[in-house]
Amino acid sequence: MEYQSTLHKKLYTGGFVFTAETTPPDASSKEALLEKTKPLKDVADAVNVTDSPGAKVHMSALTAAIILAQNNIDPILQLTVRDRNRLALQGDLVGASALGVHNVLCLSGDDPKGGDQPETKPVFDINSLTLVATAEMMRTQKKFPSGRLIDPAPKLFIGGAEVPSKGLPDTKKISNKINTGVNFFQTQYVFETTKLRDYMKVLEDSGILEKTYFLIGLGPFASAKSAKWMNDNLFGVDVPDQIVKRLEQAKDAKNESKKICLELIQAFKEIKGVNGVHLMGHKKEEVIAEIIKESKIS
Repeated sequence: MEYQSTLHKKLYTGGFVFTAETTPPDASSKEALLEKTKPLKDVADAVNVTDSPGAKVHMSALTAAIILAQNNIDPILQLTVRDRNRLALQGDLVGASALGVHNVLCLSGDDPKGGDQPETKPVFDINSLTLVATAEMMRTQKKFPSGRLIDPAPKLFIGGAEVPSKGLPDTKKISNKINTGVNFFQTQYVFETTKLRDYMKVLEDSGILEKTYFLIGLGPFASAKSAKWMNDNLFGVDVPDQIVKRLEQAKDAKNESKKICLELIQAFKEIKGVNGVHLMGHKKEEVIAEIIKESKIS
């Protein structure tokens, strides 16, 4: 078995993985990025590098991912089709692999109209599934869509996104993503164990769990107010009332939020098909690192 990345190896050998997320800084400085991600080094198994989330520009995601790879942090490059045509995307895939970035999460990208430069014209030359198909062709067939050969071909571990909290899974859609080339899924935030258990049971019954890996999205809240905001503003996010009440009644909401995450991680570990958790949160690298460390101990 030839592993495409460190993350691929850990998942393939049966390890429960912890991935985290960082948004590159508004700085032309690799030191700023490394300081931001320092808490996650040797703690998270891999770190997602977001690609101008919310359609607000930051340091290039590809550049940031390369910097992390060169400093012994296994990056997951979030590559969106919003800003690049197919030629640029293909070039980025080859360049990323050449410089040690092998995990790629293929996404559409947030609408520029919701960003801070709403006059920006999106590209969307191809969609995210076509990007997956392109990456798969380049990896396995060792050629560009034009037919030109790539030697050596890029090593790529290809990811896709899923939203478990919106109901039972669309098994046909997920199977299509897998058949197209997706190796692993990272999901939107999930805060309900029962819903996740039902979701994963459908995937098990359909045979999907034998073909891929699922990393379930999770993250700490700053307050009960932020939990309510996520409910109202983030697609596919459902924060149960009991969690909001716990945060409202807690003397220290941030510490209570950390406890909630640790409880959910332990519950998620018991669900068949959950191969790890993906911890997210804006400027929360330190608390995410604490959650991972404490979860590994418990």
